[in-house]
Amino acid sequence: MNANYFLAAFGLYIVFLIAVGWFVSRRSRSEDDFLLAGRGLPIFLTIGTTVATMVGTGSSMGAVGFGYANGWAGALYGIGGAVGILLLGLLFAPARAQRFSTMSEELAFYVGDHPLVKKVVALLILVACLGWLGAHILGGSLYLAWITGIDLQLAKFLIALGFGVFVIVGGYHAVVWTDTLQALVLFVGFLLMAVFAVHAVGGLEPVVHSQEAAVRQHPMARLPAVSLAAVIAVGVLATPSFRQRIYSARSVGSVRKSFYISGGLYLVFSLVPAIIGICAYLLNPALDNRNFAFPYLAIEVLPIGIGVLVLLAGLSATMSSASSDAIAGVTVLVRDFGVQRGPAVGLRQSRIGLVVVIGVALGMAMLSDDLIGYISKMISTVMAGLFACGLLGRFWSRFNWRGALASLLAGSITSLAVMATFNDFWGNPIIPSVSAALLAGVLVSVLSPRATVRRESVPALDAK
Repeated sequence: MNANYFLAAFGLYIVFLIAVGWFVSRRSRSEDDFLLAGRGLPIFLTIGTTVATMVGTGSSMGAVGFGYANGWAGALYGIGGAVGILLLGLLFAPARAQRFSTMSEELAFYVGDHPLVKKVVALLILVACLGWLGAHILGGSLYLAWITGIDLQLAKFLIALGFGVFVIVGGYHAVVWTDTLQALVLFVGFLLMAVFAVHAVGGLEPVVHSQEAAVRQHPMARLPAVSLAAVIAVGVLATPSFRQRIYSARSVGSVRKSFYISGGLYLVFSLVPAIIGICAYLLNPALDNRNFAFPYLAIEVLPIGIGVLVLLAGLSATMSSASSDAIAGVTVLVRDFGVQRGPAVGLRQSRIGLVVVIGVALGMAMLSDDLIGYISKMISTVMAGLFACGLLGRFWSRFNWRGALASLLAGSITSLAVMATFNDFWGNPIIPSVSAALLAGVLVSVLSPRATVRRESVPALDAK
């Protein structure tokens, strides 16, 4: 594929995204419109943005690359993501009724709206958003660098600039509309790639036999496999951008139905990245980086027109996923750390905040080139405690602010300790870090005085 042609197509596509962002930005009359799409997203847009995020960076670069190296284990990413989004709909969709703006507002609400918990959680959530945003920049840059041959660091800058412009112009309306359009293209593109790839290796029989032999020689241990699925599920359950979809949906019923449909689709889809990764290995077992498996097949297996379309859709889904996390991050920055001075100033603050958030995430992405490793470490260290706080706060009225702080601290410390000692045994630190966070939250809550302000007496938070 001619690199110049692809770069030209990529440039035109960015112009299209910017045009979409400008068109929908006319609906942003206030900060709430810009950050939460007016809290009125219909079911089809919530499904579209959710599916695009789940079938974006993680599946196209992470899961396909993991399938290239580990065979059918590439399906674990999709299984974990599907379980996560289904549980999110089941357990946390009612948060929509409280009109939260950020996950820090939600978690603080569960412990009597304690201000210290709100600020600590807001800081961790901002770090989590930056981490996810960096992962998406990294995934998109791996695409772009491999396809065009440009320097990886330059590719990271171009990806950040590409999605940064349209989200700064259009806000969350631009995010959900571009997500929905690209979800359709990418979903179809993945299925087409799987069909062409299986045909190229001679059918399903070589795929099955190849992996049977690989499993006998290099089986993936059960505990690391469970840890991989668990870390992706916890990532969905504690990722601020997925909470953003709850807060921006039209109603509790709307978001719950959207998540159930998205989770079902993704569960069915989970084997597709593994099959694509296996086929890429059969065709070329000597790729320099397993994360290049997806663009390799798009170039070598698909007809040129379909290949370009799939690659552009993959890049777009990556950038749309990134823009969701950018919006979630700047919402925390503006709502939890900013000063409100009216609609016009709020919009300006939000746009300036997006520049800051994207710039910091780009700096983080410059330091890594392993997508799955990056995601696993970031989720285990930053988000295990957030997940524990959400679960205990939502379903246990005895949980208090001291327990929340203990959960956050225990999750991060345990994750760092496991990574330094027994990471190979566990696969990643998510199981011990979540267990420690839950245990610490329960013990400290039980041993400390009951909260003087019950969460039932804390009024629902109105949009600011």
